[in-house]
Amino acid sequence: MLQEAIDFRDESTALFDLLEPLTEQDFDTPTQFKQWTLNDILAHLHFFNLLADHSLRDKPEFERISAELQAARVENDDLVAVTDGLLEGLKGRALLAKWHAYFVAMGEAWSQADPKQRLTWFGPTMSVRSSISARLMETWAHGQAIYDLMGVDRVDKDRIKSIAVMGVNTFGWSFMNRKLDVPADPPHVRLTAPSGQIWKWNADSDSNRISGAAVDFCQVVTQVRNIADTRLVVVGDAAARWMSFAQCFAGPPRDPPAPGMRVLRSATPFRSSARR
Repeated sequence: MLQEAIDFRDESTALFDLLEPLTEQDFDTPTQFKQWTLNDILAHLHFFNLLADHSLRDKPEFERISAELQAARVENDDLVAVTDGLLEGLKGRALLAKWHAYFVAMGEAWSQADPKQRLTWFGPTMSVRSSISARLMETWAHGQAIYDLMGVDRVDKDRIKSIAVMGVNTFGWSFMNRKLDVPADPPHVRLTAPSGQIWKWNADSDSNRISGAAVDFCQVVTQVRNIADTRLVVVGDAAARWMSFAQCFAGPPRDPPAPGMRVLRSATPFRSSARR
């Protein structure tokens, strides 16, 4: 059984449980992430879950939908608008239900897949393990904007280790993506997992290291927090440079939010009676 697929399902379920009480109107509320609404975030997650799933279970359908996506992006560079169109305007509680049903079935199917099988994606092929880990990362990262909006301090689990691994593994790529020389020695990374376990990567070093909570590290490499808004301890030039623009997700270079821009709200914008 592929644990990363179970982790993806469980992280998605935690986010669903947070959203399930909301009213239809609540889904139009903008978040601190590019002012994307809850609808925008859910549509993004569902659409790319669907694409990733087809890459494993229905390659012709993956090729058809990905071609539609790329053609639409030529006409309109607004990914939110393009996704909305390809999902035929699915929104609100109907979108929530569709996303939920799909990720549950997807998690079950992927848990039985060969983790080493190569899948077609945008650019190089990906292994099944890497693909479902990327879906976990996207769900967790975009979910942060929703937890922040709703004023809920997420209770993380050790399933975020896959995200930390992606962060560590993309050290060199974060520099190359910006056309910068990659430091010769990757920093020693020592993180405390939500369970209290210690996760370590790279050679021990007192002069080139990053330490602290795994949650903080994952927030930095997914760019949902500025390094200044975490308690990570960063020592050395290479480590500091990396943490200033770390990016574990694909695409062109993106800058992290400015200090204080992405924070947990002290109060929810929804009425306390936001239950159906």
